[in-house]
Amino acid sequence: MKQLTITEIEQHLEKIVNESDPFLVNLFQDERKGVQQLVHRWKKKFAEQQQLKEKFVEMNVYEQKWRIRGYEMIAGVDEVGRGPLAGPVVAAAVILPKDFFLAGIDDSKKLSEKKRLEYDAIIRKEAIAFSISMIHAQEIDEMNIYQATKKAMNAAIASLDPKPDLLLIDAMKLDLPFPSESIIKGDAKSISIAAASIVAKVARDSLMKEISHIHSVYGFQQNMGYGTKEHIEAIKKHGITSYHRKSFAPVKDFV
Repeated sequence: MKQLTITEIEQHLEKIVNESDPFLVNLFQDERKGVQQLVHRWKKKFAEQQQLKEKFVEMNVYEQKWRIRGYEMIAGVDEVGRGPLAGPVVAAAVILPKDFFLAGIDDSKKLSEKKRLEYDAIIRKEAIAFSISMIHAQEIDEMNIYQATKKAMNAAIASLDPKPDLLLIDAMKLDLPFPSESIIKGDAKSISIAAASIVAKVARDSLMKEISHIHSVYGFQQNMGYGTKEHIEAIKKHGITSYHRKSFAPVKDFV
């Protein structure tokens, strides 16, 4: 049989998903340096994928616990944007199907922007339901950020269709007519909450980039409204916008 080229072997390895695959096992006997480099690269990638799968199983524990008890429509709920000086606080609620799998899903803050966008598209496509709610700066100033966060979460949950029969919520306790579990750092412990955190983060970042076209001097497309040195310097020089939270320091010093 004709010896395969390095390029042909590389293309074939992309289809291998098992360490015991005969093609991969045979490559161990191929003494070409290029082949052994490909094998090493494949094994490294395989190990990384296995770690991601194990992490996914760990993050599915809360969902599995409640499914055993008969709950099917489990909604993960999370928010982003409590700390910025400008822009809304955004909450999302997501109901994932029982067989949902996405290796690498995690707290949105731990993911690159590229990964968040990729995962956001997958979650929106495969979710049974998802909903997003935004509470903007004026309302945040009127009711305070804690109450605004609760309102955003409640609104996101209320908009879900179909309705959930159980809620997994990141760190907050909500007064709702559904059984719920509040999980500290839930966006890193539950796939449903992680999914909600990704959807909320992508939605908020997208809005802040749109706002940056109107108010370019504040750098919203980069700081997303957070109080970076450049952002605060821009406030000192240009004043504030309707998107700034007037109840937040140091913004309130420039009202």
